[in-house]
Amino acid sequence: MAGILHISEKELRGRIDQIIRFGWLTAPGALFVVLVANRLLPGGVPLPSLLGTIAGLAAGNALISLYCRHLDSLRAPQKRYFSLAHIQIVLNMVFLTVFLHFMGGLETPFFFFYLVYVVLASTLFPSTTSFAYAGLAVCLYHSLLIFEWLEIIPHYNLAGFRNPVRFQQPIHVFVTGFAMTITTFATAYFASSIVVRLRERERELTETNLFCETRGKELVRLNHRLQEMDKARSQFIRLVTHELRAPVAAIQSYLKLILDGYVPPDREREIIQRAEQRALDQLALIGDLLYVARLDEPEAKANVEALDLAVVLGEVSNLIRGQAESKALAFSVEIAPDLPLLEANLEHMKQLWTNLISNAIKYTMRGGVVAVSLSSNTEGIVGTVQDTGIGISPEDLPRIFEQFYRADNAKATERHGTGLGLSIAKRIVETYGGKIWAESEIGKGSIFSFLLPIRFFPHPLLNRIEQWRKE
Repeated sequence: MAGILHISEKELRGRIDQIIRFGWLTAPGALFVVLVANRLLPGGVPLPSLLGTIAGLAAGNALISLYCRHLDSLRAPQKRYFSLAHIQIVLNMVFLTVFLHFMGGLETPFFFFYLVYVVLASTLFPSTTSFAYAGLAVCLYHSLLIFEWLEIIPHYNLAGFRNPVRFQQPIHVFVTGFAMTITTFATAYFASSIVVRLRERERELTETNLFCETRGKELVRLNHRLQEMDKARSQFIRLVTHELRAPVAAIQSYLKLILDGYVPPDREREIIQRAEQRALDQLALIGDLLYVARLDEPEAKANVEALDLAVVLGEVSNLIRGQAESKALAFSVEIAPDLPLLEANLEHMKQLWTNLISNAIKYTMRGGVVAVSLSSNTEGIVGTVQDTGIGISPEDLPRIFEQFYRADNAKATERHGTGLGLSIAKRIVETYGGKIWAESEIGKGSIFSFLLPIRFFPHPLLNRIEQWRKE
């Protein structure tokens, strides 16, 4: 709203109450002044007229107070409260002018009460409105002086206090009016300037408070995240400790049996082979743990290049095909033509394919099928590994990407495994802004799919390389 300060409803209501309270204080204050003046100057003040004026002021203030309560009950908009404030300030100024008239006009020093209303206006309205009220006060007071001087309205002399002809002396009229004008506009200027500065500081404090609240919420969120990370780290350490301790304990047990002579010579080779297998399991676990640690290294994320995932898949499938053939699996790889290039770390992509394909081969029974496909859609590059293996139960499916988690049927099928392969695959895919998911039915096989969005990997040479490849 033009010409109105943007303050809160609560603050506006408080300012209205201040004006109303001031009005209630003005009436008994004026009554006290009249009674004292009548005491000091018997018969010098028109007591009935002054008492009527005070009664009118009190009645007006009561009506405004009641109307304000009515606006509260209606939950009226701010505009109506501002209008009410205008009415009350103007009404009080008019009553003050009438009061000054009956108190001697030029002879009374109480014209400075105009300044109070100018200051009140400065706290509610912009500086232009404050100066308008200063102008209204000057006009009302000057009109009073001029009308008495010209004898348009009667002059009430404070007998015994002032010269009865002073109100008709131009020099006194001019000096009093000039002093009142300068004082009123100076008050409006300084009050408005102070209010503007205070409101600017209030705005800055509000913004600072909002910023602190935002930062506080962010810190709470970060603290919560740190607590979650610390909890995950502690859990990870416990799991790693357990997984590392078990193979070492088994190896130590095997060796102790041999050293203490509890193993017959004809079974020593068998026990040593078991110890070797547990050592190999531990080396595989350590290797996976080291790879998990390398995923967070800045060098791994920075060492990216434009890759043809079809070539990467071809290299991995050639290396791993022997495992499928040893189990007489039907192993197939289907790659769509003209796949877009993807900017990524080469070792990450090799590890992604290796983990998914080797898992499918490991948990597919002899004579089964493992089918790998690579294609693209509007969202990015899609990789799929499908098998006819043991499958995953609905209870285990939501947890298969957790670190060290292995379903019961997976443990029964293959004793050796770190439980980190799928979690590593998930970490790799999410590092590049993609997603990975699984569909499975127990006893019928599983389908693991991932999506890597092309738009996640901006590279200034990517389009040119793609164009060269097509040419």
